[in-house]
Amino acid sequence: MSPRSVPRRILPVAVAAAAALVLTACGGPPAPDAPAAGGGEPVTEVNCGIEVTVPEPPQRIYAFYQPAIETLHALGVSDRLVGTAYLDAPVLAEFTQAQEAVPYVPDLPTREALLATAPDFVLSGYNNSFAATGNETVSTRADLAELGVRTWINAPLCPTEDGASDEAIDPAQVSMDTIYDDLRSLGRLLGAEERAGELVADLQARVAAVQERVEGRPQPRVAILLNDDDGSYRVASGIDFGTRVLEMAGAENVFADLTERRHVAVSKEELIARDPDVILTSTCCDPATVDADGEADVAQILGDPALSGSTAVREGAVHAFLFADRAASLRAPYAAERVADLVHPE
Repeated sequence: MSPRSVPRRILPVAVAAAAALVLTACGGPPAPDAPAAGGGEPVTEVNCGIEVTVPEPPQRIYAFYQPAIETLHALGVSDRLVGTAYLDAPVLAEFTQAQEAVPYVPDLPTREALLATAPDFVLSGYNNSFAATGNETVSTRADLAELGVRTWINAPLCPTEDGASDEAIDPAQVSMDTIYDDLRSLGRLLGAEERAGELVADLQARVAAVQERVEGRPQPRVAILLNDDDGSYRVASGIDFGTRVLEMAGAENVFADLTERRHVAVSKEELIARDPDVILTSTCCDPATVDADGEADVAQILGDPALSGSTAVREGAVHAFLFADRAASLRAPYAAERVADLVHPE
């Protein structure tokens, strides 16, 4: 099992197109702020306890995973991407054209393949890519820094030390405030500070709107399930950002008390005992994966005789949901809007 603990399944292209989630009034990613001229003052930001200093805005950026790839498109630096890797779903509609114009590989590159692109900055949406062990790691951040490559991890998933992974996430950092601060820091490093501020303001407004919509309503108890190939299940835990998405949508993660890792294997007896009102799938992982592909996961859960007595299964409250939509990223407010529609139907 990969360090991200999500099996990569090659899924068929669904006939339904992914819903467009518009971050900007105009189509496509925004134009970047003008990079600082050579000879400007270096910029230093702190990420996961590591100081990251750039003498000027990075010009050769490599992005690992959906959250990082979409963040860079949203910040308007698509033209600086020398490589992107490992999408779990289509990029947001307004970034499609920009993503088609940059190099893409379906899996993380090896350390050698990464360095062959001569990056000066690597942004990862998950911490496992810089872990000391695992089958999806390229190198530690310290190792890459010795080669002059600056690195960054989406901050809600910061490990407590370089080389660690999900077992070392600080629960206090798993928040939208961390995402906002992360975007501002990246904006300063990349010479896109103005755009970062606009993006944060847009996300904050969307969070406020969905929270206002669900305020005062009963909070359904929800489980986010990962269907494993052997018929067993894992759940998104309290330190997974899916918990924050549920909270924004006026719901409760029935497994929020589990905090050792983002994904936790649970028995079917435990699922029955927790008895969620609603179950969401965690369908993944291919650049063509859309909500319709989750219907196979829904059917497996609804057809599992061991779960037939649970409230969610008995009442048919099992819904397709994408792994990409519960990432610690700029998608989160939009995901909360969709979850609110599912768990608080009008």
